[in-house]
Amino acid sequence: MFDTLSDRLTSVLSNLRSKGRLSDADIDATAREIRIALLEADVALPVVRAFIAKVKERAKGAEVSAALNPAQQVVKIVNEELVAILGGETRRLNMAKTPPTVIMLAGLQGSGKTTLAGKLARWLKGQGHTPLLVACDLQRPNAVTQLQVVGERAGVPVFAPEPGNGVGDPISVARRGIDEAKHAQHDVMIVDTAGRLGVDEELMKQAADIRDAVTPDETLFVVDAMIGQDAVTTAEAFRDGVGFTGVVLTKLDGDARGGAALSVREVTGQPILFASNGEKLEDFDAFHPDRMASRILGMGDVLTLIEQAEQHFDQDQAEAAAAKIGTGELTLEDFLEQMLAVRKMGPIANLLGMLPGAGQMKDQLSQVDDKQLDRLQAIIRGMTPAERSNPKIIDGSRRKRIANGSGVAVREVNDLVNRFYEARKMMKQMAGRFGFGGGGGGSSKGRKGKKGKKGKGRGPTQPKVRGGMPGLPGGMPGGMPPGMPDLSNMPQGLNELPPGFDPSKLNFKKKPPA
Repeated sequence: MFDTLSDRLTSVLSNLRSKGRLSDADIDATAREIRIALLEADVALPVVRAFIAKVKERAKGAEVSAALNPAQQVVKIVNEELVAILGGETRRLNMAKTPPTVIMLAGLQGSGKTTLAGKLARWLKGQGHTPLLVACDLQRPNAVTQLQVVGERAGVPVFAPEPGNGVGDPISVARRGIDEAKHAQHDVMIVDTAGRLGVDEELMKQAADIRDAVTPDETLFVVDAMIGQDAVTTAEAFRDGVGFTGVVLTKLDGDARGGAALSVREVTGQPILFASNGEKLEDFDAFHPDRMASRILGMGDVLTLIEQAEQHFDQDQAEAAAAKIGTGELTLEDFLEQMLAVRKMGPIANLLGMLPGAGQMKDQLSQVDDKQLDRLQAIIRGMTPAERSNPKIIDGSRRKRIANGSGVAVREVNDLVNRFYEARKMMKQMAGRFGFGGGGGGSSKGRKGKKGKKGKGRGPTQPKVRGGMPGLPGGMPGGMPPGMPDLSNMPQGLNELPPGFDPSKLNFKKKPPA
């Protein structure tokens, strides 16, 4: 959604990098371009004015004039002010001291409240809570049925004593929902309320009555990020008529300009707590202002990428794979397990898009097709366990059988096996060079004493690699799967990690003991 804004801001700020010293005229010109970019992205005018005033004030101050690299200092200022507009720090849900914690969802019809209720319930369940969904939208046709379906998919129970479709009292259902949550020992209760096509007195009265009946710990205003400046107008109306403690942005995967969503927090004064960027229940997460600002400025979102890896990679499997890399014993079975874990993290293009500088390679990333990874999986699954463990036994007849079984050409099987050998050889050498595992690209004993003409020891032999997997940190060897785009021109920023990041503190989940 913020692609256009990201492109404009990245272009404006990149023009500063060629200047060793910034004059007031340079700063004014940059501020003018940033103002145009924000207005084109549909950011509210008062928000734009306040943002530009702060940036210019800081950019013309001592922190830029005294900096060794003024251009980078201006980028830093823009980033910090963008974080401030988005809310500053990440705010968590306020949980009640005595369960259940009551969370009420409010917003216009079509903003995605019912689906969001299921997403929030699934997210809370993953955090160790036991949520209960309460169906208080008794007006929209089939709203109760939709919530029941969403709840079943999320694995969360739904309290729906009334059929809906205009039948039942939502205030009574909300009160009875609290009793049900206490009786069934649910520590969180999510109330799905009715909406309207526009703000009206009836909508505000019903939402206020439900609020008074259940006294929610959090009232979340659900706003469709695609409705433009109406998002700000509606947010102000709900703030004055019902009151809310946080904002949830939905449909961030849309192609609208989306700048109005950036204005909601600044206009209402309430933080953005969550963001939904897809139709699936898992397309939902806590909103991090610093990470969103980083994405908008084309700096990537490495921390979110790391968190997703922690959720989907098993610690024992990762440690076993690392040990095998060091000794050169990595098998196609291990390769398949790691590939499946990567697929669980989401589309490959989205993962690459979180890397710093990836915004400059949007055309190439748009060509990444996850079906190519499915073809590789099909080839490996077409092998016997013995062939996966020891690819050396895969002769011509076996390759033909694997190709026929997986629906690919024999050359694709050859390509996969050859690249696997090259990658394994390279990884073994890298493991030895950086002290991982225990390998070193060959026996150290065999190399000891071998000298060239000038008496110098012979260094490790570099393997013959036919392409490399560009676009990933460090350049994974072995080449991209057939049909994948060439990302070899990905900017150098891909090798950058957040300041203070310590890989040893990654918290991969561990399998429970059998």
